[in-house]
Amino acid sequence: MFDEDWVYFQALPSEMTFINRIIEGCDYLGVVTALDGKKGIGFVRTTKDTAGETIEVLQSLPIPVRILSRQEALAQAEQK
Repeated sequence: MFDEDWVYFQALPSEMTFINRIIEGCDYLGVVTALDGKKGIGFVRTTKDTAGETIEVLQSLPIPVRILSRQEALAQAEQK
């Protein structure tokens, strides 16, 4: 269900819409989905070809964005 090629991240919950708009504006990078919006955990549905560029875009944003492994993202989303 959660692909290894997708890019998982955590940011301030208030910045999720900003991240979504940026990724939407980058043609063909992927689609942003919130895994746990209240915790600011999400992922970008990428391909192997676009994952690296997506990480670069997320890390270049003027806000703190932490790149997570799939396991980290799922574990943090499950914590209460």
